[in-house]
Amino acid sequence: MHRFYGLSGCARLAPRTRGNHELMNSGTEHVVEISDLHFSYAALPVFKGLSLAVPRGKVVAILGSSGCGKSTLLKLIGGQLRPARGTIRVHGKNVPQLNADALYALRREMGMMFQTSGLFSDLSVYENIAFPIREHYELPEELVRRLVLMKLHAVGLRGARDLMPGDLSGGMSRRIALARAIAADPMLTMYDEPFAGLDPITLNVIAELIRKLNDALGTTSIVVTYDVSESLKVVDYVYVISDGVVVGQGTPEQVAGSDDPYLRQFMHALPDGPVRFHFPGRSLEEDLSLAQPAPSAR
Repeated sequence: MHRFYGLSGCARLAPRTRGNHELMNSGTEHVVEISDLHFSYAALPVFKGLSLAVPRGKVVAILGSSGCGKSTLLKLIGGQLRPARGTIRVHGKNVPQLNADALYALRREMGMMFQTSGLFSDLSVYENIAFPIREHYELPEELVRRLVLMKLHAVGLRGARDLMPGDLSGGMSRRIALARAIAADPMLTMYDEPFAGLDPITLNVIAELIRKLNDALGTTSIVVTYDVSESLKVVDYVYVISDGVVVGQGTPEQVAGSDDPYLRQFMHALPDGPVRFHFPGRSLEEDLSLAQPAPSAR
């Protein structure tokens, strides 16, 4: 049986299965543990021994410049990609070693807010939120309705339930995507660039929602972003990745106050430092087949 109750204005689904119950009461300190992770896209290395851990019940930011592998890391945690080497444990389970059924069961405990929102374009806002609830639970429609309306209320868009995704603004789409990510009360919620392209007011609303919903639902959150200033306001712990490894970690205050050259440049958006602008490759002269000037005769 399911139980339905309110928690700080949010409706929740009680655990149904034995596996779910075991995950909630596993007692492990970390929800996600990654050790010596190696991964490449063909000949392009992305991770070169990355290790990190996400504490239970916390909001953790993973920061890094564009193209450093932040979104790839979420795909590895969710089992969409497999590493060349290393372990990825979620709720104590080594994700790369799970078979299809076990991976599906684990994914039921994960919520995902995609970088582009990822709403089903042919379904209404209401049906988008109802989809994961119906997919994972056998509930009467009246209870589904209450859950959907409570999730939409939590993100301030209960009145938009009959709209289609094409009718929404960018900020509204992000909030609907957030509501869908938490629709089935996951133990782990992952946010892929949740602040990208938002106006300052909507950006602040989304950031506060991530913090408040994490605490109200008792979940654990991973926020992948390059928006330093906004993420530092709402997270408990920060990892900064570069060149395939973790180059800095700590509380927001510790990372922001670091004297490390890379961290100082990245955290404070300084123009000069070790962060490269050009993707590695041949020199411009080589690509344009420009002849080198002959040395002058003496």
